Parts: sequence; C-alpha cells; structure tokens
Amino acid sequence: MTNFETDYSQKKEINYEAFDHIKFWVGNAKQAASFYCSYLGFTPYSYKGLETGSRNTSCHVVRNNKAVFCFESALPSNENDEPSSPTYNTDYIGSISEFLSNRGDGVVDIAFTVDDAEKCYNIACERGATGVKEPWKVECSDGYVKMSTISINSGTLHTFVERRNFKPSPSSDVAFLPGFKRCPQADAFCKKGNEASCTVETPICCKKNVNINFIDHVVSNQPDNMMTPVSDRYEKILGLHKFWSVDDKDIHTEYSSLRSTVMADKTERIKLPINEPAVGKRKSQIEEFVEYNGNQPGVQHIALNTDNIIETIDYLTSTGTVFLKTPKSYYDLIRKKLAAESGNLNFEVSESIDDLERLNILIDYDENGYLLQIFTMPLQDRPTFFVEFIQRRNHNGFGAGNFKSLFESIEREQEIRGNL
Repeated sequence: MTNFETDYSQKKEINYEAFDHIKFWVGNAKQAASFYCSYLGFTPYSYKGLETGSRNTSCHVVRNNKAVFCFESALPSNENDEPSSPTYNTDYIGSISEFLSNRGDGVVDIAFTVDDAEKCYNIACERGATGVKEPWKVECSDGYVKMSTISINSGTLHTFVERRNFKPSPSSDVAFLPGFKRCPQADAFCKKGNEASCTVETPICCKKNVNINFIDHVVSNQPDNMMTPVSDRYEKILGLHKFWSVDDKDIHTEYSSLRSTVMADKTERIKLPINEPAVGKRKSQIEEFVEYNGNQPGVQHIALNTDNIIETIDYLTSTGTVFLKTPKSYYDLIRKKLAAESGNLNFEVSESIDDLERLNILIDYDENGYLLQIFTMPLQDRPTFFVEFIQRRNHNGFGAGNFKSLFESIEREQEIRGNL
C-alpha cells in the first residue's frame, strides 16, 4: 500500500470544486429515479422531458444533500420530430441506445463543478483529451450555467460544470440546471444546503434518517493492464495525482486478486479509484464486471459519505435494500484485534460492534482513526454497478484491511451466479 504526494506549484491547473453530479443512461429514467428514492434514501429533485420542451430525452434528477444523480432515457421521435429535424439529435439518441445495448443501465458521465468550464475544456484538450461537446451555455431567468464535456478513454465521460452565474431563488421552479423543473414532490422533502428551509411539518426525508453528505469517491474497473495507462491519463490530462495504491500482494483471495490506484485532485474532494484484475485461479469480480459491461471499462460503484452509518443502514435495510453479507468470524476477529491493540490506538470505536455485525458493516482502522463501510448488492440484473456507504472518523483510506473479506463476500455471490 502506497501513499503519494504531488507538487502542484508548476502546473496549469483545472480547479475542481466538487463532484457536481453523476449521470446514468438507463432504459426508464422515471423508474430508476423512483428506485433510488425508495431504496437508497434519495429524494426527487428536478425533471426535464416532454412537458418542459425536451424532445430528445427525459431526465429525472434525485439528490440527498450534495449527492446528485441524474437518470436519462431516450425519447422516440414522432411525426413532429423527424430524425432530420434540428429538434431531434439522432447521434445522441443513438449513443444512448448503443450504450444500453452493450452495458445496460450504468454511469455515462462523472461531472465536476469547476470555476471555468471553457478554460478546463481547453486545458484538457491541449493535453490530449477528446472533445465530446465544446463549451455551451444553458440559461433562464435565474442565470446561466456553462458546461463542456471531454473523454480521456476511461470508460466514462467527464463534464465540467460552471455554476457561479446560476442563482435560483427559493421560490423558483427551476432546479439543478436551466431547463429543468423542480419536482413537485420535492416540496415534501427537507431542503438542504443553500436552499430554503423546509416548511413541511413532518418532511419525508426526516422520517427516512438517511444521512448522506456527499459523493466520497467513484470507482471504475478497467480491463487487465489498463489501470496504469488510465491513471497516467488522469494525471497528464486532468491534473489529478496518485493519492493511494495497492497491488495484488495486498488484495487477494485464494481465487482472485486486483490492483488499485486512487487518483485525486489537490483538494482531495475528487477521488477516483481505478481497479484492474490480476492473475488468479478463477474469474475475479473485476473481470466479471468488464464482461457484463459490454467488455468495456466503466464505473463499478459510487461511495456515499454519511455521518451516521448505523442509522442509515438500519433504515435502508428496513426498506428492503440488500447488502453484502459478512460472516460472524469477521466480527469475532475484529473484537480480538481491537482489544489486543487498544493501547496503541488513539481512538475508541464509538459504534457498537454488535450493531456493525447485525448490519454487516465493515470496519478498517489505523492508529489514528477508522472508517465504516458497507456495499449493496448489484442494483440491476447485470452484476455491474452497486453503491457503497462510508463513514469516516479521522481515516482517509479506502478499507484496504477489508478488501479480502469484501472479495470473499463478492466471490460467494459470483459462485451463486455461476461466474466464479
């Protein structure tokens, strides 16, 4: 396991502020958004479709605090929207159809909030990025947003989003981006961040107790021998640095292993772990993902940061959300290790180990702090995308101490699927 330091003083920088949103291409955006609200604690946020004048696609946006997911589906043309008409973007619709045919529902774009979308686009393209969509502006009475989209051949697109001139008022019916209407259902949910205070006596999300703060990191899987080239492109083109890495000596089971490098921006608000398989006796989870992702790289999972993982997972389990199981022996060992090492640790675990065991939550730690994490089962029939919930208590790692246990849990599910 290796940590890295980078000198940014001589670099022409792309100034990242945060993950802006994650865009999914899905077969049915309305149902996908509803699923994430029902089972993962998100709330309806905004919408774009036929009712708002969008003739090409329907987009449903959900959020929980600063974690924002956008689900987009293609709309078929009709007699008023001939494929040759300027209102119908045949190439874009074709891209969605091809993506879904090859990969199924999945992440197509990891968008970043930046200070200058045009500058970021130009810097990235000068360094070798492929320009997917040149800088453009969307506007309304509440202001405008500038965006630009590039590819570095990593399996997902990246959109730069500049929001400094977009200031929707609390009473505005615009949300997320100009052209998107605030969901009527959103009035039944707490307004967080910079939005107006909730006026609903008993808002739905207060009942849910799903405490998501922001997107902690986004993990992609690459085919064999592609982790280093992709990591190098993130460094060269997007100005990220190598934050942390592990190899197959650290992460392996009897049957499979992987290597992983985490790329981060200078503020370390943006973290992008990149995985690849290593040689093993059987098919690894990374190889299974790539196979069911149309033999292409892509986003394996998104980690959502929470400040109360016990309460969050307790509620989500009650709704029917299914998480990976962890054997009792894992918690027996954790209890023994924490007791034996207590004199060398500068912290005490606030949560009950019994609660962690009951909810299948994993723990990893060093001498100064710890993290708690748990992973859902795949969220669609293809064994590809899933979600992680993570709580950090003075620990910036990625659960390296849990990788073996996590791998073994995933391998048990692979065996059930006949893919190990």
